[in-house]
Amino acid sequence: MRTFRLPAVLLLSSAAALSACTATAPGSASTASSVTNASLAARHQVTGYPAARKSNHTDDYHGTPVTDPYHWLEDPDSPETKAWVTAENKVTFDYLEKIPFRDQIRARLTQMWNYERYGVPQREGDYLYYQKNDGLQNQAVLYVQKVGEEKEEVLLDPNKFSADGTTALSGTYFSPDHRYLAYATSGGGSDWQKLHVLDLKTRQPLKDELEWVKVSGAAWAGNGFYYSRYDAPKAGEHQLAGKNEFHKVYFHQLGTPQSADKLVYEDAKMPLGFRYAGTTDDERFLVIYLTDGKADGNRLLVRDLRNSRSASFQAIGQNYEHNHSVIGNVGGKLLVLTNYQAPRYRVVLVDPVKPQETNWRDVLPQAEDKLEEVAQVGGKLIATYLKDASSAVKVYSAKGEFERDVVLPALGTASGFGGRPNSREVYYAFTSFAYPTTIYRYDLASGQSTVFRKPTVDVNPDDYVVQQMFYASKDHTKIPMFIVHRKGMKLDGQNPTYLYGYGGFNVSLTPSFSIARMLWLENGGVLAIPNLRGGGEYGEAWHQAGMTPRKQNVFDDFIAAAEYLTIQSYTTPERLAIAGGSNGGLLVGATMTQRPDVARVAFPAVGVMDMLRYQKFTIGWNWVPEYGTADNYEQFQNLYKFSPLHNLRAGVEYPATLITTADHDDRVVPAHSFKFAATLQAMYSGTEPQLIRIDVNAGHGAGKSTKLLIEEWADIWSFAYYNMGLNPYGKGQPLAK
Repeated sequence: MRTFRLPAVLLLSSAAALSACTATAPGSASTASSVTNASLAARHQVTGYPAARKSNHTDDYHGTPVTDPYHWLEDPDSPETKAWVTAENKVTFDYLEKIPFRDQIRARLTQMWNYERYGVPQREGDYLYYQKNDGLQNQAVLYVQKVGEEKEEVLLDPNKFSADGTTALSGTYFSPDHRYLAYATSGGGSDWQKLHVLDLKTRQPLKDELEWVKVSGAAWAGNGFYYSRYDAPKAGEHQLAGKNEFHKVYFHQLGTPQSADKLVYEDAKMPLGFRYAGTTDDERFLVIYLTDGKADGNRLLVRDLRNSRSASFQAIGQNYEHNHSVIGNVGGKLLVLTNYQAPRYRVVLVDPVKPQETNWRDVLPQAEDKLEEVAQVGGKLIATYLKDASSAVKVYSAKGEFERDVVLPALGTASGFGGRPNSREVYYAFTSFAYPTTIYRYDLASGQSTVFRKPTVDVNPDDYVVQQMFYASKDHTKIPMFIVHRKGMKLDGQNPTYLYGYGGFNVSLTPSFSIARMLWLENGGVLAIPNLRGGGEYGEAWHQAGMTPRKQNVFDDFIAAAEYLTIQSYTTPERLAIAGGSNGGLLVGATMTQRPDVARVAFPAVGVMDMLRYQKFTIGWNWVPEYGTADNYEQFQNLYKFSPLHNLRAGVEYPATLITTADHDDRVVPAHSFKFAATLQAMYSGTEPQLIRIDVNAGHGAGKSTKLLIEEWADIWSFAYYNMGLNPYGKGQPLAK
């Protein structure tokens, strides 16, 4: 059983896929040249924004009336909303089509993206299973390969799941006997999933199909598996915007209809919160993870499935204030990763018969660095730590005795290391800003890593400089920031710079290779990624320093990063773009409303922009521990101060802004971006473009097709260069030599 973190996040955008796109950057740089004065004037010409009706809708928050004139945009299916979306997209794409080098950027990105990319293999018996994209496929394909042989075969091709390539393979769950594969699919970027089953012996699908699945895996036990779902939406309830309540755990027996599934756990008195099921590799213990939608942690319920006389659960954790994750079991006792009395996490041994904290025994005590992940595999414990936002991996015995470090090729991010208890090898991925994601095989006996799959890309890591700097935030807290650029770049304050941040939900931004940002770097750009408070880089204390009521720390950290880049002569506000997705979209929205002078260009992607109503949609209630809620008077006062939607002001010169969202986003519903865009356009009287780009039949970012990714990034980079007065295409030169 791998380390499991309940997705309290369910907010991290893969549009933040700065980190998610693995790719390459061939060629030498051609520094962006200035565009002509005529082009500079042309970029301001937005020929009128679509008219958006203003209603008199007003909400009362503890005696404070708050107008919501675009409340009607919360209904994504109304004819009025659909007409507004169509009109907005026309204005946006008319503008983007006028950028003279947009087609060249798209062509260059397509060229760069076209190489084989691999996922981390999972060994099941005599076979390896892994995902691979041959370059421009919309979705990665699941392959199977017999150990010791070179031949690989297609097992599942998600590109055939739908005509437009927008249905993704969103989860794979192998039965411990290696006979069956339960797999999840999601369509159009939605968080809703369907579970299917494949017979790995015959390679034929079973008739089993489970619907209305969300925040779930498939935890095998005997002739079936446990999973979590919601009741089907009631008539008139919108499945992409309606509030998700009463999460339940079921057991599905293979070969039976979903209607026959056995209800295993529900709490009829607690509508909010997740209930997520897992089983240990030996199928002895069923573990149900519980959250309450109020606190930031979870509790565990454990049932010994070998004890047929007892159907009761034992509780681990007395409240929801701490995070607990079962790694595996040893002789009837559970290995648990926890931050109870250990904000940087530790591993403890818990007897489910005597689960009280006083009986816990340390196996891996809390260390100086944050313990991020632990795998119990091959009689070892493989622990991944974060040291200043980069990976450090250590191997311990089953008793917690240190054996060796896993030698990594550079400063970067290592992930994977999963396997079965009897495995002799594990596989992991390593990536860094200038190190294309490479898959390694690690031999547990010798401690040696060998390359399993290395992408063939035309990029020389020696061409780039990767630095980690520490700068002071407003309250003098030291914040780390990665800065990447080509060697030999002049610090003259004129370099186009892309500042990307997140700052929330215990999410750590670690080094990763991305095709999208390599285009920026190869053309003389600077990439800056600060590790803001609210993230998980230094443990729970760092996370809590950016949670309610201290969320302003995150915005201050980001603003200070922008100022640092100017002070150190990397760039100037006229050449700076700020960007972030999801919680990072909130970050950009708050930054541009608090300090509109800090950057020339702003990219708030799928952002949480209405901080007073976010909890009313889908799983928004799950973010209350992070943000607070307007239902609480003091928290309302705090939220109202920084809610991007409510802090737009007439007469302010905001940066050139390209808001990005999708009509099928059921995590951060598009109404956030819709209302923010309509308000911004209505209030703005300056000359900079204030646009919204709305993907159709796409969601929060997960599973987005390669075609849509290339198109979106081509538009982002075109908009950035154009509004900085730069042309990466130059005067008749190729985009990159």
